[in-house]
Amino acid sequence: MKRAIIAISLLAVATAACSGGGGAPGVTGSKAESGGPVTIRWSAWGSAEDMKNYQPLVKEFEARHPNIKLKLEPVAKYEDYHPKLLTQLTSKTAPDVFFVGDDNIGKFVSAGVLTPLNDKLASAESKSKPEEFFEGVYGGAKKDGQVFGVPNDVNPEVLWFDKQALKDAGITENPAELYASGQWTMAKYLEMGDKLVKSGKSGSLFWNWYGTTYSMIHGFGGKAWDGGKFTATTDAKAREALQTLAKGYKDKTFVSIDTLPASNGGNTQFLKHKAGFYAGGRWVIDILKKGGDRANYDIVPFPSPDGKPMSGAVAASYLAINKDTPHAKEAFAFLTEFVGKDGQLARMKGGGAVPSIKGAESIVLDGYPEHAQTFIDVRDNGFANYPEEVAVPGLTADINEHLLKVWSGKVGFDEGMTELQKLVEGKLG
Repeated sequence: MKRAIIAISLLAVATAACSGGGGAPGVTGSKAESGGPVTIRWSAWGSAEDMKNYQPLVKEFEARHPNIKLKLEPVAKYEDYHPKLLTQLTSKTAPDVFFVGDDNIGKFVSAGVLTPLNDKLASAESKSKPEEFFEGVYGGAKKDGQVFGVPNDVNPEVLWFDKQALKDAGITENPAELYASGQWTMAKYLEMGDKLVKSGKSGSLFWNWYGTTYSMIHGFGGKAWDGGKFTATTDAKAREALQTLAKGYKDKTFVSIDTLPASNGGNTQFLKHKAGFYAGGRWVIDILKKGGDRANYDIVPFPSPDGKPMSGAVAASYLAINKDTPHAKEAFAFLTEFVGKDGQLARMKGGGAVPSIKGAESIVLDGYPEHAQTFIDVRDNGFANYPEEVAVPGLTADINEHLLKVWSGKVGFDEGMTELQKLVEGKLG
């Protein structure tokens, strides 16, 4: 799921460059040594095609800052990115500025390799004040009140729904209209899923990641984490949510996209009206552009127990500064413009991400989907992955992997919950 979000989100979000010198920080291109511009090395993940989208904004930045050159050091695969970055940080060869994923930010903060940003963000030079971002999306990038990474964009997890599939299943109610009237409840959502299955369709297509799992837990009124403790298996309502998921994966109320063949994956099934709902972010627009009747699709938040708005998951990535950069001032100039309002507006046009900063909402409210405001509502009240979870290297991936065994029936539910609790407690130490 992370790769799916990032691959499409980067088309809209990216902002970086293929110019400047090279080498380790302070070695090549240093103003102190050559008298020329300072070279700021920075890294992101994504394909060569993604990287091309960075160039226009980089040229504008360099034109405004003739004393700074930007050198992009991309890594094609997300799963390779963070291990390489950690190795670079250990050997003191890391870039000055770099992306960090929301499932990895905690371990970077704990390792003490990131520059504290509170004072810089509050300074006169800042174009991205701390109060301009939403508290929930900081996730593990904030510790003890100190910010170590700024969310460069977000992707709120919502439920895309197919009006044609719902109609085929005999469902006459519109989920978005139910939400607007305070009637979008978990009971109503599950009722629609049951009708979809009985009509020969799937209820909902889910990627196996924390965003969907924890949004469902919240939808039952449960808590995945509470007071620093993992409670997904012990909190009664959270456990009920997980049990509903396990049962639903067996009867097609829910379908794990991770287990589908590439020839008939989640995107294909949704475009062919084989499922009523598809859980995803704004990046789904790109899928619909390529093969769907866009007017046939709309969005709604995950349902709550009583129909009132609740806190939903928000996928995020962060821009951070190497604590050992010899060019702290120039590195921050790049970071603050990249994540600032103007920077986000410039790099998200026509793309699949949602601004993380206040005041840039016009990018999302461009007329599609009909209830695009939902993206903003979920962002404003949402949460990035829990700091306690992302602080432990590999914990989120381990939880997802274990739950997939439960969803696929390889492990019984009760046994799976017992093993999951032991797994998390063992990782927490």
